[in-house]
Amino acid sequence: MGACELLTKMVLYYIHERVWFKSTIKSSNKRHILKTFSWRGVGTIDTIILGWVITGNPLTGLKIGGAEVITKMLLYFGHEKLWYRINFGLDKRNKRKQLEKLNNQ
Repeated sequence: MGACELLTKMVLYYIHERVWFKSTIKSSNKRHILKTFSWRGVGTIDTIILGWVITGNPLTGLKIGGAEVITKMLLYFGHEKLWYRINFGLDKRNKRKQLEKLNNQ
């Protein structure tokens, strides 16, 4: 199950990041909290489906997905705060915002 999740979560995470990259939410705390919940929803659904497919039992998929919800939300929130702090991958967005401000003046 771990190998399947590694592949599906990488693809889903990339899509999730692309959507959030276009977000106009300014507040970093609000952004981190909303992003945490949205990612956990996607991740949990993925885990439930994979658990069901691999075990053949939908109840087992629900149990696996339910067990990971809280721990993975906390881990993701911390992960997101760290990446935001180091500003990795946000350079282009920040430069674009600075140019927009200069053009509006």
